[in-house]
Amino acid sequence: MPEFVPYDSELSSLNFDELKILVVGDIMLDRYTFGRATRISPEAPVPVLDFEKEENRLGGAANVAINLQSLGATPILMGVVGADEDGEMLLQALASVGIGHEMVLRSKERITTVKTRFMAGRQQLIRLDKEITYDLSEHDTKAILENAIDTLQNGNINGLLFQDYNKGVLTQKVIEVLTKEAQKLGIPIFVDPKHHNFWSFHGATLFKPNLKEVREAIGKTIEPTLPSLGAAANEIRSRNGAKNILITLSEKGLFLDNGYFSAIVSTKPRIVADPCGAGDTVISIATLALCNGLSAQQVAILANLAGGLVVEQSGVVCVDKQRLLEEFLAVRQLG
Repeated sequence: MPEFVPYDSELSSLNFDELKILVVGDIMLDRYTFGRATRISPEAPVPVLDFEKEENRLGGAANVAINLQSLGATPILMGVVGADEDGEMLLQALASVGIGHEMVLRSKERITTVKTRFMAGRQQLIRLDKEITYDLSEHDTKAILENAIDTLQNGNINGLLFQDYNKGVLTQKVIEVLTKEAQKLGIPIFVDPKHHNFWSFHGATLFKPNLKEVREAIGKTIEPTLPSLGAAANEIRSRNGAKNILITLSEKGLFLDNGYFSAIVSTKPRIVADPCGAGDTVISIATLALCNGLSAQQVAILANLAGGLVVEQSGVVCVDKQRLLEEFLAVRQLG
Protein backbone atom coordinates (compact mmCIF):
# COMPACT_ATOMS: atom_id res chain seq x y z
CA MET A 1 0.00 0.00 0.00
CA PRO A 2 1.23 3.53 -0.68
CA GLU A 3 2.30 5.83 2.13
CA PHE A 4 -0.01 8.75 2.77
CA VAL A 5 1.20 12.33 2.50
CA PRO A 6 1.35 13.32 6.18
CA TYR A 7 1.15 17.11 6.14
CA ASP A 8 -1.87 17.99 4.03
CA SER A 9 -4.20 19.00 6.85
CA GLU A 10 -6.00 22.31 7.13
CA LEU A 11 -6.87 21.69 10.77
CA SER A 12 -6.57 24.91 12.77
CA SER A 13 -8.32 23.93 16.02
CA LEU A 14 -8.99 20.89 18.15
CA ASN A 15 -12.66 21.07 19.08
CA PHE A 16 -13.79 17.88 20.77
CA ASP A 17 -16.17 19.58 23.22
CA GLU A 18 -19.31 17.85 21.98
CA LEU A 19 -17.91 14.33 22.25
CA LYS A 20 -18.88 11.96 25.04
CA ILE A 21 -16.79 8.80 25.43
CA LEU A 22 -17.58 5.76 27.59
CA VAL A 23 -14.29 4.39 28.96
CA VAL A 24 -14.45 0.83 30.32
CA GLY A 25 -11.38 -0.82 31.74
CA ASP A 26 -8.83 -1.16 34.49
CA ILE A 27 -8.58 1.81 36.85
CA MET A 28 -5.52 2.27 39.04
CA LEU A 29 -3.51 4.63 41.16
CA ASP A 30 0.02 5.53 40.10
CA ARG A 31 1.86 6.34 43.31
CA TYR A 32 5.25 8.06 43.28
CA THR A 33 7.46 7.99 46.37
CA PHE A 34 10.29 10.50 45.94
CA GLY A 35 13.50 10.64 47.92
CA ARG A 36 17.25 11.11 47.90
CA ALA A 37 19.58 8.16 47.48
CA THR A 38 23.00 9.06 48.88
CA ARG A 39 24.11 5.82 50.53
CA ILE A 40 23.97 2.04 50.27
CA SER A 41 22.15 0.01 52.89
CA PRO A 42 24.36 -1.95 55.31
CA GLU A 43 21.74 -4.72 55.21
CA ALA A 44 21.86 -5.42 51.44
CA PRO A 45 23.54 -3.94 48.33
CA VAL A 46 20.65 -1.57 47.64
CA PRO A 47 20.31 2.21 47.90
CA VAL A 48 18.64 3.78 50.93
CA LEU A 49 15.95 6.26 49.88
CA ASP A 50 15.50 9.20 52.23
CA PHE A 51 11.83 10.12 51.92
CA GLU A 52 10.91 13.55 50.54
CA LYS A 53 7.32 13.36 49.28
CA GLU A 54 4.63 11.10 47.87
CA GLU A 55 2.20 11.77 45.02
CA ASN A 56 -0.85 9.85 43.84
CA ARG A 57 -1.94 10.16 40.21
CA LEU A 58 -4.75 8.63 38.19
CA GLY A 59 -3.59 5.70 36.06
CA GLY A 60 -4.88 3.16 33.56
CA ALA A 61 -8.40 3.85 32.33
CA ALA A 62 -8.58 6.81 34.73
CA ASN A 63 -5.61 8.39 32.97
CA VAL A 64 -7.40 7.92 29.65
CA ALA A 65 -10.40 9.71 31.15
CA ILE A 66 -8.39 12.75 32.25
CA ASN A 67 -6.67 12.90 28.85
CA LEU A 68 -10.06 12.92 27.13
CA GLN A 69 -11.21 15.65 29.49
CA SER A 70 -8.06 17.74 28.97
CA LEU A 71 -8.76 17.64 25.22
CA GLY A 72 -12.28 18.98 25.77
CA ALA A 73 -14.38 15.82 25.63
CA THR A 74 -16.63 14.38 28.34
CA PRO A 75 -15.46 10.99 29.63
CA ILE A 76 -17.74 8.56 31.43
CA LEU A 77 -15.48 6.24 33.40
CA MET A 78 -16.49 2.70 34.25
CA GLY A 79 -14.39 0.19 36.16
CA VAL A 80 -13.76 -1.33 39.58
CA VAL A 81 -11.84 -0.29 42.68
CA GLY A 82 -11.63 -1.98 46.04
CA ALA A 83 -13.65 -1.01 49.09
CA ASP A 84 -10.41 0.16 50.69
CA GLU A 85 -8.46 3.30 51.54
CA ASP A 86 -6.74 3.38 48.15
CA GLY A 87 -10.10 3.10 46.42
CA GLU A 88 -11.43 6.06 48.38
CA MET A 89 -8.29 8.02 47.50
CA LEU A 90 -8.77 7.23 43.80
CA LEU A 91 -12.42 8.34 43.85
CA GLN A 92 -11.44 11.58 45.58
CA ALA A 93 -8.77 12.16 42.93
CA LEU A 94 -11.37 11.72 40.19
CA ALA A 95 -13.72 14.15 41.93
CA SER A 96 -10.93 16.70 42.35
CA VAL A 97 -10.47 16.91 38.55
CA GLY A 98 -14.20 16.95 37.83
CA ILE A 99 -14.60 13.39 36.56
CA GLY A 100 -17.69 11.61 37.86
CA HIS A 101 -17.21 8.25 39.55
CA GLU A 102 -20.84 7.19 39.76
CA MET A 103 -20.12 4.30 37.38
CA VAL A 104 -17.00 3.14 39.23
CA LEU A 105 -17.91 0.02 41.20
CA ARG A 106 -16.50 -0.37 44.72
CA SER A 107 -16.03 -4.09 45.19
CA LYS A 108 -15.57 -5.86 48.50
CA GLU A 109 -14.11 -8.78 46.54
CA ARG A 110 -11.08 -6.89 45.19
CA ILE A 111 -8.36 -4.46 46.17
CA THR A 112 -7.59 -1.24 44.33
CA THR A 113 -4.75 -1.58 41.85
CA VAL A 114 -1.80 0.58 42.96
CA LYS A 115 1.55 0.87 41.20
CA THR A 116 4.11 2.45 43.50
CA ARG A 117 7.29 3.78 41.93
CA PHE A 118 10.20 4.63 44.23
CA MET A 119 12.11 7.52 42.68
CA ALA A 120 15.53 8.97 43.39
CA GLY A 121 15.17 12.23 41.49
CA ARG A 122 14.08 11.13 38.00
CA GLN A 123 15.58 7.65 38.39
CA GLN A 124 13.12 4.87 39.18
CA LEU A 125 14.68 2.42 41.61
CA ILE A 126 11.91 -0.16 41.84
CA ARG A 127 8.17 -0.52 41.26
CA LEU A 128 5.81 -2.25 43.67
CA ASP A 129 2.46 -3.47 42.29
CA LYS A 130 -0.51 -4.17 44.56
CA GLU A 131 -3.28 -5.74 42.52
CA ILE A 132 -5.71 -8.56 41.78
CA THR A 133 -5.65 -9.81 38.21
CA TYR A 134 -8.23 -12.58 38.11
CA ASP A 135 -11.57 -11.93 36.37
CA LEU A 136 -14.42 -10.10 38.01
CA SER A 137 -16.93 -12.19 39.90
CA GLU A 138 -20.32 -12.88 38.36
CA HIS A 139 -21.87 -10.32 40.72
CA ASP A 140 -19.46 -7.53 39.77
CA THR A 141 -19.67 -8.42 36.07
CA LYS A 142 -23.45 -8.10 36.16
CA ALA A 143 -23.22 -4.66 37.77
CA ILE A 144 -20.68 -3.41 35.22
CA LEU A 145 -22.72 -4.69 32.28
CA GLU A 146 -26.00 -3.24 33.51
CA ASN A 147 -24.48 0.21 33.97
CA ALA A 148 -22.57 0.12 30.70
CA ILE A 149 -25.51 -1.04 28.59
CA ASP A 150 -27.79 1.60 30.10
CA THR A 151 -25.16 4.27 29.39
CA LEU A 152 -24.69 3.14 25.79
CA GLN A 153 -28.44 3.13 25.21
CA ASN A 154 -29.34 6.37 26.98
CA GLY A 155 -26.17 8.44 27.41
CA ASN A 156 -25.75 9.97 23.93
CA ILE A 157 -22.39 8.25 23.69
CA ASN A 158 -20.10 9.00 20.73
CA GLY A 159 -17.59 6.21 21.32
CA LEU A 160 -16.84 3.16 23.47
CA LEU A 161 -13.21 2.87 24.56
CA PHE A 162 -11.86 -0.38 26.01
CA GLN A 163 -8.71 0.20 28.09
CA ASP A 164 -7.25 -3.17 29.03
CA TYR A 165 -4.42 -3.73 31.49
CA ASN A 166 -5.26 -7.38 32.21
CA LYS A 167 -6.48 -6.61 35.74
CA GLY A 168 -9.72 -8.57 35.34
CA VAL A 169 -12.36 -5.97 34.44
CA LEU A 170 -12.47 -6.65 30.71
CA THR A 171 -13.50 -10.28 30.77
CA GLN A 172 -14.53 -12.19 27.67
CA LYS A 173 -18.17 -11.69 28.64
CA VAL A 174 -17.82 -7.93 29.23
CA ILE A 175 -16.01 -7.47 25.92
CA GLU A 176 -18.49 -9.55 23.90
CA VAL A 177 -21.66 -8.10 25.42
CA LEU A 178 -20.58 -4.45 25.18
CA THR A 179 -19.18 -4.89 21.68
CA LYS A 180 -22.47 -6.30 20.43
CA GLU A 181 -24.46 -3.54 22.12
CA ALA A 182 -22.25 -0.77 20.72
CA GLN A 183 -22.36 -2.25 17.23
CA LYS A 184 -26.14 -2.57 17.42
CA LEU A 185 -26.36 1.13 18.32
CA GLY A 186 -23.83 2.22 15.69
CA ILE A 187 -21.34 3.45 18.32
CA PRO A 188 -17.68 3.19 17.22
CA ILE A 189 -15.34 1.08 19.35
CA PHE A 190 -11.75 1.92 20.27
CA VAL A 191 -9.40 -0.63 21.83
CA ASP A 192 -6.11 -0.44 23.71
CA PRO A 193 -5.44 -4.18 24.17
CA LYS A 194 -3.13 -6.30 26.28
CA HIS A 195 -1.95 -9.85 25.67
CA HIS A 196 -4.62 -11.90 27.50
CA ASN A 197 -7.54 -10.55 25.49
CA PHE A 198 -5.65 -9.45 22.39
CA TRP A 199 -7.82 -11.43 19.96
CA SER A 200 -11.10 -10.95 21.86
CA PHE A 201 -11.95 -7.54 20.37
CA HIS A 202 -13.73 -7.63 17.01
CA GLY A 203 -14.89 -4.96 14.58
CA ALA A 204 -13.19 -2.02 16.29
CA THR A 205 -12.92 1.36 14.61
CA LEU A 206 -9.43 1.60 16.09
CA PHE A 207 -7.17 -1.13 17.48
CA LYS A 208 -4.03 0.24 19.19
CA PRO A 209 -1.43 -2.23 20.46
CA ASN A 210 2.27 -1.52 20.85
CA LEU A 211 4.93 -3.32 18.85
CA LYS A 212 5.84 -5.70 21.69
CA GLU A 213 2.20 -6.76 22.08
CA VAL A 214 1.86 -7.35 18.34
CA ARG A 215 4.98 -9.51 18.27
CA GLU A 216 3.74 -11.60 21.19
CA ALA A 217 0.22 -11.98 19.76
CA ILE A 218 1.29 -12.92 16.25
CA GLY A 219 4.31 -14.93 17.34
CA LYS A 220 6.58 -13.63 14.58
CA THR A 221 9.51 -11.31 14.23
CA ILE A 222 8.13 -7.91 13.24
CA GLU A 223 10.49 -5.10 12.40
CA PRO A 224 9.58 -1.40 12.67
CA THR A 225 9.53 -1.08 8.88
CA LEU A 226 6.61 -0.33 6.58
CA PRO A 227 6.55 -3.77 4.84
CA SER A 228 6.84 -5.73 8.11
CA LEU A 229 4.26 -3.63 9.96
CA GLY A 230 1.95 -3.68 6.94
CA ALA A 231 1.99 -7.48 6.93
CA ALA A 232 1.26 -7.52 10.66
CA ALA A 233 -1.65 -5.10 10.18
CA ASN A 234 -3.10 -7.32 7.45
CA GLU A 235 -2.95 -10.32 9.76
CA ILE A 236 -4.56 -8.42 12.63
CA ARG A 237 -7.35 -7.13 10.39
CA SER A 238 -8.01 -10.59 8.96
CA ARG A 239 -8.48 -11.95 12.50
CA ASN A 240 -10.37 -9.16 14.27
CA GLY A 241 -11.82 -6.96 11.51
CA ALA A 242 -10.39 -3.70 12.86
CA LYS A 243 -10.83 -0.73 10.52
CA ASN A 244 -7.83 1.29 11.70
CA ILE A 245 -4.73 -0.31 13.21
CA LEU A 246 -2.34 1.93 15.09
CA ILE A 247 0.87 0.36 16.42
CA THR A 248 3.02 2.46 18.72
CA LEU A 249 6.76 2.03 18.12
CA SER A 250 8.24 3.70 21.22
CA GLU A 251 11.04 6.09 20.21
CA LYS A 252 10.48 5.30 16.51
CA GLY A 253 7.00 6.86 16.48
CA LEU A 254 3.89 5.03 15.35
CA PHE A 255 2.44 3.12 12.44
CA LEU A 256 -1.11 3.60 11.16
CA ASP A 257 -2.93 1.45 8.60
CA ASN A 258 -6.56 2.03 7.61
CA GLY A 259 -6.80 -0.60 4.89
CA TYR A 260 -6.10 1.90 2.12
CA PHE A 261 -3.10 3.86 3.33
CA SER A 262 -0.29 3.06 5.71
CA ALA A 263 2.63 5.05 7.08
CA ILE A 264 5.18 5.31 9.83
CA VAL A 265 5.15 8.71 11.51
CA SER A 266 8.53 9.35 13.10
CA THR A 267 8.91 11.05 16.45
CA LYS A 268 10.14 14.58 16.94
CA PRO A 269 13.46 14.52 18.87
CA ARG A 270 12.67 14.96 22.57
CA ILE A 271 14.24 14.55 25.97
CA VAL A 272 12.37 11.58 27.43
CA ALA A 273 11.70 11.97 31.14
CA ASP A 274 9.20 9.13 31.60
CA PRO A 275 7.32 6.95 29.07
CA CYS A 276 4.55 6.08 31.57
CA GLY A 277 1.08 6.92 30.32
CA ALA A 278 2.06 7.75 26.74
CA GLY A 279 -0.09 4.92 25.38
CA ASP A 280 -3.10 6.26 27.28
CA THR A 281 -2.58 9.65 25.66
CA VAL A 282 -2.25 8.17 22.17
CA ILE A 283 -5.50 6.18 22.40
CA SER A 284 -7.29 9.26 23.81
CA ILE A 285 -6.39 11.67 21.02
CA ALA A 286 -6.81 9.03 18.30
CA THR A 287 -10.30 8.21 19.60
CA LEU A 288 -11.41 11.83 19.59
CA ALA A 289 -9.84 12.54 16.22
CA LEU A 290 -11.63 9.62 14.57
CA CYS A 291 -14.94 10.46 16.29
CA ASN A 292 -14.59 13.98 14.95
CA GLY A 293 -14.07 12.79 11.39
CA LEU A 294 -10.40 13.68 11.06
CA SER A 295 -8.36 11.97 8.35
CA ALA A 296 -5.93 9.12 8.89
CA GLN A 297 -3.10 11.59 8.34
CA GLN A 298 -4.36 13.93 11.05
CA VAL A 299 -4.97 11.05 13.47
CA ALA A 300 -1.44 9.71 13.04
CA ILE A 301 0.28 13.07 13.42
CA LEU A 302 -1.80 14.19 16.40
CA ALA A 303 -1.39 10.88 18.23
CA ASN A 304 2.34 10.86 17.66
CA LEU A 305 2.78 14.44 18.86
CA ALA A 306 0.56 13.88 21.90
CA GLY A 307 2.54 10.84 23.02
CA GLY A 308 5.76 12.78 22.59
CA LEU A 309 4.56 15.70 24.67
CA VAL A 310 3.68 13.37 27.54
CA VAL A 311 7.03 11.51 27.69
CA GLU A 312 8.81 14.85 28.18
CA GLN A 313 7.25 15.07 31.64
CA SER A 314 7.91 12.94 34.69
CA GLY A 315 5.17 10.60 35.84
CA VAL A 316 1.70 9.93 34.50
CA VAL A 317 0.34 13.22 33.13
CA CYS A 318 -2.29 14.28 30.60
CA VAL A 319 -1.64 16.04 27.33
CA ASP A 320 -1.71 19.84 27.08
CA LYS A 321 -4.27 20.64 24.36
CA GLN A 322 -2.84 24.05 23.49
CA ARG A 323 0.73 22.76 23.15
CA LEU A 324 -0.55 19.88 21.02
CA LEU A 325 -2.29 22.27 18.65
CA GLU A 326 0.77 24.52 18.46
CA GLU A 327 3.05 21.60 17.59
CA PHE A 328 0.58 20.23 15.06
CA LEU A 329 0.31 23.57 13.24
CA ALA A 330 4.11 23.93 13.31
CA VAL A 331 4.52 20.48 11.73
CA ARG A 332 1.95 21.35 9.06
CA GLN A 333 3.77 24.55 8.17
CA LEU A 334 7.07 22.66 7.90
CA GLY A 335 5.37 20.18 5.55
